[in-house]
Amino acid sequence: HNALFRRLVKKGRRTSDGGYEIVCPLEYAENATYQRYSGYDLLNIGASDVLSAAKFDWKQQAVHVTASGLELRQNSGKNALIKLAKSRLKNAMTTMKNNLSGDAYSDGTATNQINGLQALVADNGTGTVGGIDSSTFTFWKNTVQDAGSPLQGGSAITPSSTTIQSLMLPLWLRLTRGTDMPDLIVMSEDWFTFYEESLTDLKRYTTSDEAQGGFVSLKYKSADVFHDSSASGIPDGHMYFLNTDYLELVTHQDCWMTTLDKKFATNQDAEVIPILSMDNITVSNRSLQGVGHNES
Repeated sequence: HNALFRRLVKKGRRTSDGGYEIVCPLEYAENATYQRYSGYDLLNIGASDVLSAAKFDWKQQAVHVTASGLELRQNSGKNALIKLAKSRLKNAMTTMKNNLSGDAYSDGTATNQINGLQALVADNGTGTVGGIDSSTFTFWKNTVQDAGSPLQGGSAITPSSTTIQSLMLPLWLRLTRGTDMPDLIVMSEDWFTFYEESLTDLKRYTTSDEAQGGFVSLKYKSADVFHDSSASGIPDGHMYFLNTDYLELVTHQDCWMTTLDKKFATNQDAEVIPILSMDNITVSNRSLQGVGHNES
């Protein structure tokens, strides 16, 4: 149950060779020198206080495959740990992916946790992300569709199979600017159920690649629509409209689910194989990311 994480790895993952921070050039910032003029009017060439980049800290994760001396000798033979670890390695990798998937939906406040969608695409649209305070730089707010106070105006909407698309369309329109539009919509199980039930006379669309990945997707206009279960970390009653052209999983080129050589414990009769990652999720345009929820 990690549809979001899989898509970020597949499309949005970018490797970096290091640096103290991950620097992410902004795809949008306001410039105060725009003006309308005629003929010999003086032009405004004053310097603009425009941010050029967001900065994100590196985060690290680790999983370890261990074997005690007793286990090694019980599985004696050349490269005993490797033979023993083979049966445990798949579980370790799954554990790493599932926990990163959960973190991808988090608010990023846990110790050494990556930025998750609850921070990057916040329920209230605000917050400090990448070192930029959206209360000061309003272009850095993400778009919010609150069913209790719909962005299109009018009274509160109770999410259901008959109302779900009335919540989706205004959010889609708000996030569409020319060729820029959401390409991925991730929904919690309850809202995905509403959406699928609303498609009574339409067929389901699934790409062969996603099917091979074990995921069944619907379509909303040009975007793929997936559900992630509560086990993945997505909050109930949520849908995220994401433009993954501006959302990246940045990983270190030397440390991405990297299996290191076995190590010997200095004070135990045991050996261990570490699996390490160094990464974070970045965003270069928050205004083209949206969230729908029912929290008012």
